[in-house]
Amino acid sequence: MGTFETVNPGNQPVWINTNNCKACDICVSVCPAGVLGMVYSDLSTLGAMITIDHPEACIGCNDCELNCPDFAIFVADKQEFKAAGHSFAKLTDEAKTRQEAIVANNYMSLNQGA
Repeated sequence: MGTFETVNPGNQPVWINTNNCKACDICVSVCPAGVLGMVYSDLSTLGAMITIDHPEACIGCNDCELNCPDFAIFVADKQEFKAAGHSFAKLTDEAKTRQEAIVANNYMSLNQGA
C-alpha cells in the first residue's frame, strides 16, 4: 500500500491509491461483481481500507471509479486492457451472490481474517 500508479500497474483490471482512500465504502456498494471489500486497518482514519479481493471477477463497468469521491480507485481502459491480451470477466450469478453477501456483511471483505 502507499505507492500509486497513474497507469495500470501490471495489467490489472482494477487498482487503488490507498493514500486517497478515506474508507467511505461507496465503491464497494456499487460494484455489481463482488470484486471489492473493506478490511480493518490501523492506517485509515475510519479504521478500514479498501481491498481488491476478486480482481478476476471485474467486469470493467467503471462504477467504482466513477462513484469514488476521492479518485482512489481506477479501472483499466477497455481498449488498452484488450490490447495487452487481457479481458474483463462476464457478470456471473456467483459474482452477484458474492456482492449480496458483501453488502450483507456491512461492506466488509468476506476474506477478512482468512
